[in-house]
Amino acid sequence: MPLWNLHGLEVFLNTRAMRNLPQFSGKFIVLALISAGILFGSQTSTAQRRTSNRWYQPSTLHASSSSLSFSSVQDGSSKQIPLTLTNTGRSSVTIYSAKVSGTGFSVSGINNGSLNLAAGHSYTFQVLFAPKNTGSSSGSIAVSSSAPQVNITLSGTGIGAGALKVTPGIMYFGSLAVGTSKSLTGTLSATGSSVVISSAGTNSAEYTMSGIQLPLTVAAGKTANFTLTFKPQSSGAASGTASFTSNASNSSITETLSGTGTSSGGSGSTPAHSVSLTWKASSSSVAGYNVYRSAKSGGPYTKLNSSTDTATLYTDSGVSAGSTYYYVTKALSSAGAESVASNEVKAIVPSP
Repeated sequence: MPLWNLHGLEVFLNTRAMRNLPQFSGKFIVLALISAGILFGSQTSTAQRRTSNRWYQPSTLHASSSSLSFSSVQDGSSKQIPLTLTNTGRSSVTIYSAKVSGTGFSVSGINNGSLNLAAGHSYTFQVLFAPKNTGSSSGSIAVSSSAPQVNITLSGTGIGAGALKVTPGIMYFGSLAVGTSKSLTGTLSATGSSVVISSAGTNSAEYTMSGIQLPLTVAAGKTANFTLTFKPQSSGAASGTASFTSNASNSSITETLSGTGTSSGGSGSTPAHSVSLTWKASSSSVAGYNVYRSAKSGGPYTKLNSSTDTATLYTDSGVSAGSTYYYVTKALSSAGAESVASNEVKAIVPSP
């Protein structure tokens, strides 16, 4: 009958045969079998553990870079750099958040809830730097997940906004016969740091701008040229402005345009006259301006515009050759209230 069962091996004792053997011999055989079974079982358990350990790896998360440098970014602007997280382990990783520290740094495309990243997969999001002040800044990103935390260091430098200048400040086209045209070149220059011009144009159909493609970046210490063309559509003085909007400290600048259209008739035709007025915009929020004229210094003045003038220019075509006129402007609030009059300007119309 079986006495032991060791890993599927049954050990029997033939009691009859055992009678013919010394007592100690039977015990020795049984003990040897028992020892062999224990040894076999121990080796099998170790091999199983080794096999199991060979396939087990903890979850891991790797960043495409351990540090990001944004170099120099102009105050009021921003720069972004992509950052990729890769699951290099054999089991999925759940990304919980990306905590950002440091002034001016932020992330987009993450922190919108938990993100599950399968083994071997990657995810890319954007890291942004928008400096609030001039000078160097540092920060970090701590990515929290089911894997060990990943840390990325951040650095960047904010530089002051540049300044934009347009020359000449006033562009004179002189007198042109109606239907003809004349082109002049203007120059934009940047100082301090580079300037990005986002929009440009004129406020009059008689003046057109060309030779500039937007957005246009003018590097610090460099210049860019553009062309303005005057094509009068009627006789008389024609005023206008060329405007440029940018990320410079002086975000909006203008250039005054002046020209006169003349009749294409013979030499005996009488030239038409007009007075072109321009003024500096009010520093307060206004609905527009009213323009007043008088034949006498100090008034009384008569309002010329029938509707509120929203621009900062006006052309008075109702003047007579050889006459002198005096003008003032008043700002108009959204409620219809007028400001006090501006300083008075004098215009002398030539004769004839």
